Amino acid sequence: MGTIIAEVVDTGEKRDGRGRRVFPRARRLALLAAYGASGLSMAAFARRERINYTTFAGWVQRTGAKAPAGAIRFAEVQVPGLAVAAAPGGPGPEVRLADGTVLCGGRVADLIALVRALRG
Repeated sequence: MGTIIAEVVDTGEKRDGRGRRVFPRARRLALLAAYGASGLSMAAFARRERINYTTFAGWVQRTGAKAPAGAIRFAEVQVPGLAVAAAPGGPGPEVRLADGTVLCGGRVADLIALVRALRG
């Protein structure tokens, strides 16, 4: 059996008993302010700062921090020759894509064409 050589690197960050980083209140508030000015989504900001998304989302929720303006974007899509209209009894069939996008329409064939156009 060989020898294992390990190196311990102390970055100066505080850790709890389970090894998770502990952020002082001032650092959390600074990160929340930076998030508000970043224009990024919570997930993108947490990734950039190397913070667990669930932890960061909890901070945002507890402090009532606002999402940056323009963080959520919608786009109207028009496909030539495609008519997606609401069915008389409700919104009609619904397609849920893997990324969370939901498409509603009147005819299944139209929804299929729309999905193909979006993936194009």
